[in-house]
Amino acid sequence: MAELRVAVLGTRGFPGVQGGVETHCQELYPRLAAKGLDITVFGRRGYLPAEAYNYRGVKVVPLPSIRRKNLEAVSHSVWALYQAARTRPRFNLVHIHTIGPGLFTPAARLAGFKIVVTNHGPDYERKKWGRLAKTMLHLGEAVSARYAHAVISVSKTIQALLLEKYGRQSTYIPNGVVVPAKQGPGPVLARFGLVPGQYVLAVGRFVPEKGFHDLLAACRDLPGEVRLVLAGGADHEDDYSRALKTQAAKNSRVIITGIVTGRELAEIYANARLFVLPSYHEGLPLVLLEALSYSLPALVSAIPANLEILSEPEWTFPPGDVQALRARLFAALSRSQAPDWTRRLQDRLVEEFNWDKIAEATLALYLSVLSCSPNQAQGCPSCNN
Repeated sequence: MAELRVAVLGTRGFPGVQGGVETHCQELYPRLAAKGLDITVFGRRGYLPAEAYNYRGVKVVPLPSIRRKNLEAVSHSVWALYQAARTRPRFNLVHIHTIGPGLFTPAARLAGFKIVVTNHGPDYERKKWGRLAKTMLHLGEAVSARYAHAVISVSKTIQALLLEKYGRQSTYIPNGVVVPAKQGPGPVLARFGLVPGQYVLAVGRFVPEKGFHDLLAACRDLPGEVRLVLAGGADHEDDYSRALKTQAAKNSRVIITGIVTGRELAEIYANARLFVLPSYHEGLPLVLLEALSYSLPALVSAIPANLEILSEPEWTFPPGDVQALRARLFAALSRSQAPDWTRRLQDRLVEEFNWDKIAEATLALYLSVLSCSPNQAQGCPSCNN
């Protein structure tokens, strides 16, 4: 196979950057690089070192962006596409992540690139966006569905949505997870005064759609010595993130760790008693896959993306229903043993959500796209999977 050069847009970068897309890219692209692909990821300064660097065979190039939530992704995408177009030798393919940067799919095609877009979910459903931003995200979803040579959906829910709204066939390639080795308590638990098996864990950004405010309300008067740990933070501090921290500070049993990644986050996962994901919106939640990889019991909001992974009725609750969440939470904490499904799900994690298989499927799609003539898009049989 001749050298395949791929430019990646739409991620803040990696390693150790908070976010599902960032974790996705951190796991996927080193595996593709190991298969002989030349991968350049255009990341964002402010999250990464100032100069370009190599991470496990992947070249990461930090570029500037306007550090405001409404402008960061758009400004970075413009600059990244410009850099991709002027780089020599020329890239064979541009892979765009998320529907916001997907807005630039037509421009990337005009520049002569083959385009793959990964749709990580309908971001216009996020509560942080105003009317204009939601309109642009809808447009990004539409034009990426129309003009990309191939579209990847990380969940079957997204796959069905694209088919229904745009008649666009997409390829289901999910997020993945690495099933970890077990580990005991260490310096991270000691730092936060945590006891193994005596805390409920939630992981993610401090944004309204994650529903952490509901979880805080449900965790009043936790039984025994159980505590609540919120592992995460805000990319851009706003009224919501500040109010969440103020609400948490009123309960001495709540601990906010800040953004933790890598081994520190692994230690927190490995020693938790219960994981909770109270989201209103998800694409395919990596944090849930990660929690399940530690055989953690999990409570999840009954939204389609969560139910693709975990649909046990006693372990789900309607999003936003604090009383139902509280009832399920206290019932889960009263159990002396983990439910049987935590063990059954391990086989599915290895089979369906395996990063090595995900890399193989992504490479196969790249080769399919590159085999098409330059003017073909979704009319191309090999692209329209």
